[in-house]
Amino acid sequence: MEKFSEEVNGYSKKEVNKFLEEVINQVETVLTRIQTQEKEIDLLKREVSHYHQIEQTLNKAIFNAEETSNNIRRMAKQESNLIVEDAKKNANRIVNEALLRAEKIEMQNDLAERNLRIFKSKLKRVVEQQLEVVEEIELLEIN
Repeated sequence: MEKFSEEVNGYSKKEVNKFLEEVINQVETVLTRIQTQEKEIDLLKREVSHYHQIEQTLNKAIFNAEETSNNIRRMAKQESNLIVEDAKKNANRIVNEALLRAEKIEMQNDLAERNLRIFKSKLKRVVEQQLEVVEEIELLEIN
């Protein structure tokens, strides 16, 4: 908790202004970080969507490959099935990796938002305390 030295008319304006400047800088830093994380989350969501499209395309290609494989000899059918299995594994791996990355960033974003709420709460308490001090000073001036 920041302590301010007292002057004739209350707390040191210089110290209070410096403290407020530090608080503003910290809030701006947190907001910038949140914006960066939100952009990263949006990018990852677009990547996941892209990977879903790739998966759908691969599934369609798999269906076509299976349909075509029915028309060729047994060896061609076995080879196409190997390609299909590999494509499924690749698509699932890509999607799973993207989902894990998105989940991690979402957790980081949740943490940042929680930290921002805590910071706002603490800042509000400090401001309220300062307001109480100002009100006490006003009462003293009245008496």
